[in-house]
Amino acid sequence: MTPAAYTLWQREMVRFFRQPSRVIGAIGSPALFWLLLGSGFGQSFRPAASPLINGYLEYFYPGTLALIVLFTAIFSTVSIIEDRHEGFLQGVLAAPVSRIDIVTGKLLGAASLATMQATIFLVAAPFAVRPLTPEVVVQTIGVLAVLSIALGGLGFIVAWQFDSIQGFHAIMNLGLVPLWILSGAAFPATGAAPWVRVLMRANPLTYGVAALRHVLSPTPLAGEPSMSLCLLVVALFGIITLCLSIVLVRRDAR
Repeated sequence: MTPAAYTLWQREMVRFFRQPSRVIGAIGSPALFWLLLGSGFGQSFRPAASPLINGYLEYFYPGTLALIVLFTAIFSTVSIIEDRHEGFLQGVLAAPVSRIDIVTGKLLGAASLATMQATIFLVAAPFAVRPLTPEVVVQTIGVLAVLSIALGGLGFIVAWQFDSIQGFHAIMNLGLVPLWILSGAAFPATGAAPWVRVLMRANPLTYGVAALRHVLSPTPLAGEPSMSLCLLVVALFGIITLCLSIVLVRRDAR
């Protein structure tokens, strides 16, 4: 990481920890969502292809991790709009700093925060899926990190083109909820309508959730994409969002 990228990354971290409410909101809401829905559905949720030991709590847990990553990574990029309003972003663009460093610093900041918060929620894993081993923890953090970069890039692309924080939140809420629902986080594709299954297969977040389920669940569901395919799709998604982010910054910095 170059000094410029490191400075931007550090700024994102400092800004985040000066706002404790963001920490509570990013973890508390998904955790409560998981606990209430998981306990509500309880043992009534039993996919025929692969019964789950802990019912919906087990099924919904990887989706909750993805939800934490999704909202943290995406909404961390709202700092781009704030920096534009404060004049900081214009100063960075006018400085002799590589455009790649600008994107890298911002994305690593968003991805670090998302990965960190999702990792904290791993303390609930023994109650939902299985006891954690060092190997499982490392693999899970690796998947979370790649997914965080990809989703942070998506947020960067949208935030870079907005001057209004309210407009950014409105657009992202409109897109994020369907993106997450159609990822297999809330229900499996096997029981969905054909057109919904098509959308789920085309959704890159589907493969992130499936990768987390492969790592965490002792009873993976039949019909889910393989781990290698999941990692390939998520990595490609991350590369695409990263490249598009760089293109946008270079275009507007001319």
